[in-house]
Amino acid sequence: MLKQVEGSVAVAEAVALCRPEVVCAYPITPQTHIVEGVGALVKSGALENCEFINVESEFAALSVAIGASAAGARAYTATASQGILFMAEAVYNAAGLGLPIVMTVGNRAIGAPINIWNDHTDAMSVKDAGWIQLFAETNQEAVDLHIQAFRLAEELSCPVMVCMDGFILTHAYERVDVPSQEEVDAFLPPYDPVQVLDPADPYSIGAMVGPDAFTEVRYLAHDKQLQALQLIPEIASVFKDVFGRESGGLLHPYRTEGAETVVVALGSVNGTIKEVVDAMREDGTAVGSVSICSFRPFPLAELKAALAGARNIVVVEKSLAPGLGGVVASNVRMAMQETPRPVHTVIAGLGGRPITTASIRRVVTEAAAGDLPDVHFLDLDEAVVAQEIARAKATRRSGPAAENILKHLASVKPTDTAGALS
Repeated sequence: MLKQVEGSVAVAEAVALCRPEVVCAYPITPQTHIVEGVGALVKSGALENCEFINVESEFAALSVAIGASAAGARAYTATASQGILFMAEAVYNAAGLGLPIVMTVGNRAIGAPINIWNDHTDAMSVKDAGWIQLFAETNQEAVDLHIQAFRLAEELSCPVMVCMDGFILTHAYERVDVPSQEEVDAFLPPYDPVQVLDPADPYSIGAMVGPDAFTEVRYLAHDKQLQALQLIPEIASVFKDVFGRESGGLLHPYRTEGAETVVVALGSVNGTIKEVVDAMREDGTAVGSVSICSFRPFPLAELKAALAGARNIVVVEKSLAPGLGGVVASNVRMAMQETPRPVHTVIAGLGGRPITTASIRRVVTEAAAGDLPDVHFLDLDEAVVAQEIARAKATRRSGPAAENILKHLASVKPTDTAGALS
């Protein structure tokens, strides 16, 4: 059914259509509307045979989901930002135990300083925990990925994290096709767990494993991710057959034929990038883009094929590895190690800073001309940064950097943009 609806509400409806049996809820901006929406569906009776559990923390939310999944229930939860850090131990446990939990991450920056707006630092902080990580470009894809995530998780017995950009998607009202219960039932089989804690056949899970077996256990987690590389596109193909639209998969090339410069990114920023690609193509510039849907497992071979003709690669990413640069770019370089070529990291959108078409066009133009550095901070106000570095060197008690920058911005007149952050 086509409807104009908030992204979070659409995702809540999609999750409910997957018939979860236990939903563990703890609010944290910007995912709160999702669990609120699922809770309302449980309360109204629209979602039957589901226990909606309000817990006292994010750690408890995933811990309860682990217990529910281990007992044989289809389990779901959601979180964001500091919440995913609070549940980090449980994030690793869920993957290590091979439990098919589905969790939404409403991507948001991690403090300090505190920031409630979008970037991908939260998902990147647990990228190697063993979860499958899928990134939605649009709210339609967010709906579709959740439906695919339950099937993927249960076929592999592996947890799946569906990442959608906080506010940009979670709070945006868009036209979304929310499928019917009959369509979802035709796509998603009833839950048949691989492992179930049964009092009639007791055994332990998560017990101590020593050096004699731990490497093998971890290898099997790696092998499960490799299996997902094959299964993700297969499930996306079945989804297309049932629902009549392409969604999900490993990655989405866009106008890469003959492109000399290709931009690679995760999530909603790909919409802006595609606008730039279209405009530059009209001007005769050979540009394309690749939207990565599956970040874990990372589609090395598929990305290599998509970038085969590119002379320059620009990775626009909403996260930063301090002292190194880009997290996603490091993976892109691995994909291109047999055919090395310039891979530029563009750190953008941190803490929700707008990423404009003008700024993307500028860095793409600079990359094509060979003028873009290996690591570039999009729209960084270098004067403000230089001033704070000088302050720190000049006095021992230079104070907190974030507050100093805010004081500086407050002192800048509205008509004086020379020292303001762009």
